Amino acid sequence: MAERAGETPAASEGPAAERVQASVNVAAIERNCARLRAGLADGTQLCAVVKADGYGHGAVASSRAALAGGADWLAVAGSRELCELRAAGLEVPILVMGALTQGELADTLAARGDVVVWAERQVAAVAAAGGGRVHVKLDSGMGRLGTRHPEEASAVADAADRTPGVELAGAMTHFATADELDDDGFFSVQLRVFERWVAALKQTRPGLLVHAANSAAMLRDTAAQFDMVRCGIAIYGMDPFGEDPAERGLEPALELRSYLADVKDCSAGESAGYGRRFVAERDTVVGVLPLGYGDGWRRNLTNACDVLIGGVRYPLVGTISMDSVTVDLGPDGGESLLGEPAVLIGLQGSGRITAEEIARRLETINYEITCGLTPRVTRVYHRDGAPEAARAAANEPGSA
Repeated sequence: MAERAGETPAASEGPAAERVQASVNVAAIERNCARLRAGLADGTQLCAVVKADGYGHGAVASSRAALAGGADWLAVAGSRELCELRAAGLEVPILVMGALTQGELADTLAARGDVVVWAERQVAAVAAAGGGRVHVKLDSGMGRLGTRHPEEASAVADAADRTPGVELAGAMTHFATADELDDDGFFSVQLRVFERWVAALKQTRPGLLVHAANSAAMLRDTAAQFDMVRCGIAIYGMDPFGEDPAERGLEPALELRSYLADVKDCSAGESAGYGRRFVAERDTVVGVLPLGYGDGWRRNLTNACDVLIGGVRYPLVGTISMDSVTVDLGPDGGESLLGEPAVLIGLQGSGRITAEEIARRLETINYEITCGLTPRVTRVYHRDGAPEAARAAANEPGSA
């Protein structure tokens, strides 16, 4: 299949091996990381964010691909995610960005994870748990974790410096509106607040690792890149601004596929699905795909999205159930389509459905589309259509 920026070949053009599966192209993740790295200044490191099971793509396989594409660090939200990566043999720097209970902190430090802190009590907790590396977080405007006060953040950094067993490794923040280009200048305000704070820290700590940018900030403003960027959504080939990934040279890595499990006549006036939310206005043929909200295909997509079958768009109609959805195949649909692959996200023939399109229909963001795919969806890994090694697909130990 011909390939262009923003498009990833399917793992197979034949019938689906499972009732529903997510085919993940690890080569696309590698290329996305290489593309992002090419946009960084010399010496700026790339941290691949693989929390939430690699945004639904599979954390271990995505991590290996990201590292092969040039990532220097990985980042996760909690200790369980860190331990999964360590168990898979990934011995690279890993930043644990979320809040940690006492037990989770001990597990994180035992697994050699870098910890985010924003209070002196947390520095003391790290020391009491055996010591480790910390990154001080300034809340420059996100309003979540971190201290809002630069002087308090500086005091935390000083406490880390003087506490035996604790190493001050980094200083960080998180942007609230990097993906909103019409944010009335709030992104710039946050950037200036952070710049002033880290400039003072760097005067006495020139080796401190400073990082702030997510995918959107990295692409939006080179001034936000500092010593490292933390890219998540873009490494998976989705656009942080919710537009067309191809416009930024990104390749979507995930394709969601099912198959046409049944077809049946539906006469005018007959319905399909709970609540009769689809009633045929003409004689037509209805197909059934064996997936639903139990797989993460949201119920709010009822009568509000399409599917590709044979490269042709067909509307999903009727209420999305836990285990099935129905498709209006039109009056010319029939038995000849039975068993045909159906693509809900991805490419088929000349057709394309992106996670961004699905997100717009749900009035949400593309992150939620892939993160929302449940464990019931089988993940299958390939490299530009060639099956990936069984070790990587099974998330077994090994290096990228």
